[in-house]
Amino acid sequence: MSARRSHAFSSADIDALFAPFGRAKALLIAVSGGPDSTALLLMAAEWAKRRRKTRIEAATVDHGLRPESAEEAKAVAALCARLGVGHRILQWKGVKPTSRLQERAREARYRLLVDHAKAISADALMTAHHADDQAETVLFRLLRGSGVAGLRGMDVMTARDGMTIARPLMGLKKRDLIAFAKARGTPFIDDPSNADPRFARTRLRALLARLDEEGLNADALDRLARRARETEEALAHLTAEVETQVGSEGAMDARALFAAPIAIAHRILTRRIAEAGGRDATRIGLEKIETLAAGLRAALEDRQAYGANVAGALVRLTAKGRLSFAPEPPRKSGRR
Repeated sequence: MSARRSHAFSSADIDALFAPFGRAKALLIAVSGGPDSTALLLMAAEWAKRRRKTRIEAATVDHGLRPESAEEAKAVAALCARLGVGHRILQWKGVKPTSRLQERAREARYRLLVDHAKAISADALMTAHHADDQAETVLFRLLRGSGVAGLRGMDVMTARDGMTIARPLMGLKKRDLIAFAKARGTPFIDDPSNADPRFARTRLRALLARLDEEGLNADALDRLARRARETEEALAHLTAEVETQVGSEGAMDARALFAAPIAIAHRILTRRIAEAGGRDATRIGLEKIETLAAGLRAALEDRQAYGANVAGALVRLTAKGRLSFAPEPPRKSGRR
């Protein structure tokens, strides 16, 4: 469905959004109570009621960061009760961090939602990310110097800890989701943190409004993301070919690695480090990989050994050009 589509969604429009999940026995909908997730919940409930084959459940994460959050979660529970949708409130407990609050809240939210999705045997966890979210994500990564992998933005389907994360609304604009919820006569919550300038997302929305005047709008950023995805697919294909030459397991030939285009070498280094360190490859900064690659190439030219610790992995280059990766040993604790 086009991002320019009107909010007057027909049953056929909604069926098209959920068509990829036709064989799902159960789906978990992440609902904060805002307009986006409320619209997703309404659509999913209507779709499931017509089909009578897929069980829809919802969950709301109460981060405990605002006094109103508990009541907002209860309001979502009441809406779900009216819709005949099972609902669970998931609480982020413990001491809250004082830095990188939104990032850590996001990690906690996904952890709680994924765990609950598994507990109810859901085939997928659905979130209400939409076209405007995609534009903000691409702009955020562009400003931080992300590579092609980051500029592709969010995928419609991803996996996290063995659970499928689905974003069926990615082709829709926020304004249309708001209009849809209003057309159904369903109230929603306006989270004040969305207007808090302390948070990067809030500042990005203001920046997008100014950039829109120069033609860099959500559609242009979505086009950039699409082209980045196409380039990423081509790089993935080339990377697979190079890995067969340098060795995909155990020690590899560093000279063969750096004979390939540097973007390919970066991807291979990232994957091997992620595997050895037990990290998510998408969370390893490109700057770290670029610095490592520069050090390895210099040592290789001088025929010297080289070592570095990156993202929980030990990277070792021998003077003969053999490159290996191993988990970083646990740090010793206690006083000497």
